[in-house]
Amino acid sequence: MKNYTTAPLPFQGQKRRFKNEFKAALNEFSNNATYVDLFGGSGFLSHTVKQHYPDAKVIYNDYDNYSHRLENVDKTNAIITDLRKILKEVPNEKRITGTYRDQVLNRIKKESGFIDYITISSSIMFSMNYASCIEDLEKDSLYNNVKQSNYNADGYLEGVNRVQKDYRDLFSEYKNKANVVFLLDPPYLSTDVSTYYKKDYWKLADYLNVLKCLEDTSYFYFTSNKSQIIELCDWMETSGYCRNPFDGSTTIVKGTQLTKNARYNDIMMYKNNE
Repeated sequence: MKNYTTAPLPFQGQKRRFKNEFKAALNEFSNNATYVDLFGGSGFLSHTVKQHYPDAKVIYNDYDNYSHRLENVDKTNAIITDLRKILKEVPNEKRITGTYRDQVLNRIKKESGFIDYITISSSIMFSMNYASCIEDLEKDSLYNNVKQSNYNADGYLEGVNRVQKDYRDLFSEYKNKANVVFLLDPPYLSTDVSTYYKKDYWKLADYLNVLKCLEDTSYFYFTSNKSQIIELCDWMETSGYCRNPFDGSTTIVKGTQLTKNARYNDIMMYKNNE
């Protein structure tokens, strides 16, 4: 099984920066447990568990249909190969204007069927910006960030069990079973969710409902200090409203520098309740 150090196609919020810490923490859990990735996203956590523990059963909730993008990687590579040719005279990281911009948009428009706009936009938009349709590309500035090699997703989700359902239904299916570890990486509160399926789904109550999945379970939970979820749970406990769902967990923090003056902390919390 090929060991990927990052998801093979771009995905907002994938946990590649936590890979080493995540694998080290997995050593505190069973090698033959059932790992349920409730918010599967890019599948990177599911892939990493299966690579680390080949005998584990891994359930990947592909709610955002990332696997459909993987299935169309050859088509995506063909588009990006053409964009590479169109932009060969445009300096890297420079703005795409004039006839070059027209040619780029026309090449994408002539494509029929499924188009992986997230992957394609990562090659022609400013770093960490993504589009979900042609209208997004038409109204935004374009930059030459075209990937110089083809994408490869061979064997990425090999041995992983894919499902596609509401995380609450999947949690109910496994919450009373023995030797189960839940992986919870929901979209972060107070961050952009525009590239996720059902982008209007994530309100404050939805984030708080996720915390129910931590009660008396073994879990990995990912968040950031921008969400202030941890501070909220601390306050609710000290104020006598409820028990803190993170009691007894281990916390790992990684700082991220967005710009010269903008920084935030990514957070991984885990607990083995067995």
